Amino acid sequence: MRNAIFRTALAALMLSVAWLAPLAQAQSKDPVIGTWKINPEKSKYNPGPPLKSVVTKFEPAGKGVKNTTDFTNAEGKAFTVTYTADYDGKDNPLAGSPTANTVAIKTLKDGSVERVDKKDGKVTMTMVRTLSKDGKTMTVTQKATNPQGKPVENVLVFDRQ
Repeated sequence: MRNAIFRTALAALMLSVAWLAPLAQAQSKDPVIGTWKINPEKSKYNPGPPLKSVVTKFEPAGKGVKNTTDFTNAEGKAFTVTYTADYDGKDNPLAGSPTANTVAIKTLKDGSVERVDKKDGKVTMTMVRTLSKDGKTMTVTQKATNPQGKPVENVLVFDRQ
């Protein structure tokens, strides 16, 4: 009798774990959540000049993230860019950017995330963000065209704080 009760209880527990696992996975923490600071020694700017400082913070927001990034450019001008977006590739408002007013993010097949910034519907920059396997380093590859019409290809490396 005791074995039958134990087997029934074990089966019920296994069934409830199987039922709840997809829910827990859907609510699992996005690995980018947290604060990241640029590592200037590992970052590369083409054509430059390099940014003096970048700190970016990702917070959970619905099915996506809220992102706040504090920049100090090469001339020492500080500004903050913010957005909240789901990983669905749809345009969302982007505040504080001198070059864009919307942002769209989506997860790519390899697990990296593509971000597309637009100004009045025209793409101004595309970025792809990847995380290291240990989750301590984030690399952002930026592609754009500067105001002089020259290509911009930056690789920004961030360390988790």
